[in-house]
Amino acid sequence: MTEIDTSKPHPARVYDWFLGGKDNYPVDQAMAEQLLKLDSRGPEMARTNRAFMHRATRRLAGSGVRQFLDIGTGIPTEPNLHQIAQQAAPDARIVYCDNDPIVLAHAEALLRSSPEGVTEYVQADAREPATILERAGKILDLDQPIALSLVALLHFIEDDDAHALVDYLMERMPTGSFLVVSHVTGDFDPEGAAKGVAMYRERGLTLRPRSRDEVVAFFDGLELIEPGVALAAEWRPELGEPVPTTGDAPIPGWVGVARKG
Repeated sequence: MTEIDTSKPHPARVYDWFLGGKDNYPVDQAMAEQLLKLDSRGPEMARTNRAFMHRATRRLAGSGVRQFLDIGTGIPTEPNLHQIAQQAAPDARIVYCDNDPIVLAHAEALLRSSPEGVTEYVQADAREPATILERAGKILDLDQPIALSLVALLHFIEDDDAHALVDYLMERMPTGSFLVVSHVTGDFDPEGAAKGVAMYRERGLTLRPRSRDEVVAFFDGLELIEPGVALAAEWRPELGEPVPTTGDAPIPGWVGVARKG
């Protein structure tokens, strides 16, 4: 059994704390509280990001996509991606992937599929895409379109590795597949973002906020669907309930969905 390291915070557990979950530890709460001193809207950011994932999944399932590969799944918070997808398409097949043992411990909650569909979980590191595809290929048909979901993942990976990951996966996705990305940015508060990067570094973690242009670069060679790379709250709001936010400043995250032609 893989042991859960509670000696340092984990981004998935910090995210869980922001969403009001219980699957986190004092070290995660302490970091979340430090992040709130940089921007008190941490929970709003988490909810806004999750709402984007719901809308993007709803959009793709509603337009015919029947296979989803979600890398960097995180701790289950209902409704999860498979529930949204299978509401629109009961026969949808979903593979979740994460490397955090606490996610594995909750995998049962991820596997409550519709009778017509399939939902599975694979334990693998995002930095090992060949392993991910090998295991996912036992559940998904890699010759048919897949929606690849990299939601709130790439900003925890350094530049070369992040681009190599996206390139490797999308090169192996068949025509008609989609890339779904959400990403933290420092465009609206560079000083606060720099402090956040330092806070992560002090704890042995990577945080790499990216500008809008840098996020756009992940979609090179793909066909962005409307409205292109946009603020999370402004991407197809008609597809889901709005997330209440405080203040006038935008929630600092860029998102996009693109098709492989």
